[in-house]
Amino acid sequence: MRARRVMGMSMSRKANSCPLCRKPESPEYKPFCSRGCKDRDLLKWLDEGYRVPGPAADYEDSIDMEDRD
Repeated sequence: MRARRVMGMSMSRKANSCPLCRKPESPEYKPFCSRGCKDRDLLKWLDEGYRVPGPAADYEDSIDMEDRD
């Protein structure tokens, strides 16, 4: 039982399913079930579909940081 606990949370059957479609994961595309779900997740990252909430970055501050280098 202790080996199944990770950071205070017990692992369940849901941990063995694709995070996008909930089908059983494939060892080849782990943690996804297929190449399609793996590619769909990558596209979501590339299209900035996953975001961390917070204030927008100030573009001028990033230019100033580049000038310092």
